[in-house]
Amino acid sequence: MLITDHKLPLGQQIADFIDWLTLHGASVFDKISDVLSGLIHGLTAGLMWFHPLAFIALVAVGIYLLQRSIGLVIFALISLLLILNLGYWQETMETLAQVVFATLVCIAVGVPLGIIAAHKPWFYTGLRPVLDLMQTVPTFVYLIPTLTLFGLGVVPGLISTVVFAVAAPIRLTCLGIQDVPAELMDAGKAFGCSRWQLLTRIELPHAMPSIGAGITQCIMLSLSMVVIAALVGADGLGKPVVNALNTADIALGFEAGLSIVLIAILLDRVCKQPAPREVK
Repeated sequence: MLITDHKLPLGQQIADFIDWLTLHGASVFDKISDVLSGLIHGLTAGLMWFHPLAFIALVAVGIYLLQRSIGLVIFALISLLLILNLGYWQETMETLAQVVFATLVCIAVGVPLGIIAAHKPWFYTGLRPVLDLMQTVPTFVYLIPTLTLFGLGVVPGLISTVVFAVAAPIRLTCLGIQDVPAELMDAGKAFGCSRWQLLTRIELPHAMPSIGAGITQCIMLSLSMVVIAALVGADGLGKPVVNALNTADIALGFEAGLSIVLIAILLDRVCKQPAPREVK
């Protein structure tokens, strides 16, 4: 057939482009890899500096101050003590550092892009196919070029995590700002608010629940990349899961998987906005 006899060289063109980047930008990618790796390892070392019991106590106090929930504090204590007892404390801190760093990058990139997309419909029209592509392309596909450019280690997994998770804060920030009632905007303009004042005093406060949901979803998506990142050399709880898969070790896989689940539930509950207290 005419169609099948003349295959478009799309994949080969992408491969040639990655080879060109590797050939001409190796020093740049090496520096980026060194900087990101240093930041991740530094954050991990900072978390590991605390004694595990002291860290657990600080987490319990912080959760109570944020959520005012004794039940959540008890759950956090039981979960973290169980992880410590199972022997996955260091892996948990490594995973936590990766998730925190990836989430901060996603917030720094996603929230401003979401604000621009909400105010510029033409920008969101062009951005939406890119976001669809980032969320639907299998993560292993863009893990290959990042592995080629940055080599084995935590950096390819981190970049792939950011690419996979950044769409959530962009979409939900845009949605939250678009849902601001026109009456509020008109009232702000009537009082002489500038664009910056409208954004900081009306739009962002009203959109904060949606932005918070985007951040929470970003954290969950980052945690879902833990095992995939371990395939390219990233440390953390994904590494024992991969080892368990290679050796068919049910006990190792269950314990490491349970640790990931406990951290995911804990982060999800902590990042949710506390329910408003009734005024008596």
